Amino acid sequence: MFTSQLALLYVFFLMVPEGVRPQPSPSPSGAVSTQSDLGPRTQGETLQSSSEVPGVSTVSPTVVTPSAPGNRTVDLFPVLPICVCDLTPGACDMNCCCDRDCYLLHPRTVFSFCLPGSVRSSSWVCVDNSLIFRSNSPFPSRVFMDSNGIKQFCVHVNNSKLTYFQKLQKVNATSFQALATEFGGESFTSTFQTQSPPPFYRAGDPILTYFPKWSVIGLLRQPAGVGAGGLCAESNPAGFLESKSTTCARFFKNLADSCTLDPTLNAASYHNFTVLKVPRGLSDLQNTKFQVPVTPVSQADSPLLAGNTCQNVVSQVIYEIETNGTFGIQKVSISFGQTNLTVEPGTSFQQHFIIHFRAFQQSTAASLTGFRSGNPGYIAEKPLLALTGDRRHSMTLLQSKGDGTCSTKRHEVQFGVNAISGCKLRLKRVDCSHLQREIYQTLHGSPRPEHVAIFGNADPAQKGEWTRILSRNCSVSAMHCTSCCVIPVSLEIQILWAYVGLQSNPQAHVSGARFLYHCQPIQTFFLQDSQQETEVPLTTVVTFVDITQKPEPPRGQPRMDWKLPFDFFFPFKMVFSRGADSQKGSVSPILILCLLLLGVLNLETK
Repeated sequence: MFTSQLALLYVFFLMVPEGVRPQPSPSPSGAVSTQSDLGPRTQGETLQSSSEVPGVSTVSPTVVTPSAPGNRTVDLFPVLPICVCDLTPGACDMNCCCDRDCYLLHPRTVFSFCLPGSVRSSSWVCVDNSLIFRSNSPFPSRVFMDSNGIKQFCVHVNNSKLTYFQKLQKVNATSFQALATEFGGESFTSTFQTQSPPPFYRAGDPILTYFPKWSVIGLLRQPAGVGAGGLCAESNPAGFLESKSTTCARFFKNLADSCTLDPTLNAASYHNFTVLKVPRGLSDLQNTKFQVPVTPVSQADSPLLAGNTCQNVVSQVIYEIETNGTFGIQKVSISFGQTNLTVEPGTSFQQHFIIHFRAFQQSTAASLTGFRSGNPGYIAEKPLLALTGDRRHSMTLLQSKGDGTCSTKRHEVQFGVNAISGCKLRLKRVDCSHLQREIYQTLHGSPRPEHVAIFGNADPAQKGEWTRILSRNCSVSAMHCTSCCVIPVSLEIQILWAYVGLQSNPQAHVSGARFLYHCQPIQTFFLQDSQQETEVPLTTVVTFVDITQKPEPPRGQPRMDWKLPFDFFFPFKMVFSRGADSQKGSVSPILILCLLLLGVLNLETK
């Protein structure tokens, strides 16, 4: 009998059209039970329908439920022996349908839903209720209302596979590796150790360094400022082929102790390593052909504490790195800027780090002409080029720190941009000549510009492309003071420039440049105490003067020279050569001639 019922139900499913085949689902959660069908039905109960499925023979649909004593109703979602959501001992956990502390026979009548894992997994098969006339299914069934208001007839299939527990696997020393390989994923082991290094650097890759003294691999660092105070972050790596300039601040609670112990103040800590030409040098660190030493351009002294002054503190670090494509780094040179700091509580100062990349085996002239400010004429707001000996650089102005004192970093003079800057120079009171020399160097910068480029693409090897800077220093005799030290307090840079060439494409060039120093005297008795510091306010000003002489425009447009064909008047000659009798009373030829002459005169006057 049970076999025949299943066969009849299978025939019914085959007879139902394709669009309304029953679809299995875990539970009819998307449907709402109708008011008349909230509970499970009893044996022999019939679900009436407004229509029947033609050609399908069915018996009365009934809901078969497990037998229960008396009028007790059996819940379709019995509790589980293991309650995973029972997290509060002795208390009822909300929506935990298997929590025995809730003392609920039918938890779904109290809770809006059951937490996952608190009821047995179930499988439902639902069809449109209008297709069912009678149900003879041996499984529990219900009629639910879906979200569209359509009744759905659902059968609760007893799928025993959903209630099975996974069988635990026994793990021993033999099967451990096999299971880890079969089911394991990515490892947390560093790929730096498991993968071979790339054959060459790519743009943006960190540059590898090697410390032979400690046999340690590192990265070339370029400290950068972070946060509102711009504090130095040491972990910032330098990127291959990425020329950058960074500035950061360092603070010291006790500079007297940090002066000789802090490696960031010592020039030796910035080149006590070698640079790997290519990353594959990691595979053979003992092979020096893959390592490039960092060569100092000039000797830099170590920090020294003298009285209340920390001398030879590194204020600027410049790396010059020469590369040769996939052959990697070929040469690394380093230069420093150093300053002196006064030992006092809460001392702070700024450090500048510059890394510049250039192609290997460049000629001297090509390396000096690494950038242009125009080709050939200057472009507005491009750096004004200066020359000192054979070294080409930008002309600069004073730049101040946050406290107003003079910084080692300077502003570039931009072509065509008038500017003014100032700062306070702190100096120990020394002799007059030393004070003058120090202030002159601060005003014009180091090295002192000797020539200025006439055009933006001037070549240092061609002396004719540069013009000498005129200079007027302070005059001691003009001050009429015998017990005075005349010091410069401001520098005015005057640049005369003009446009040359075609008016349609004029080129800006520098005609001349002049340094004017403005001075003031100070009494010599102020310089006697060498232990005290003095502040001197300094100012630099740059002005550009346009001396272009534009040519006068033409006084008048050239007149057109009309040339007519030699036989232009032939038709008129023929007309007037006729007899007077034939022309008597005819004015049309004369009118045509007048109109032609008027047209020619109008063309000439335009």
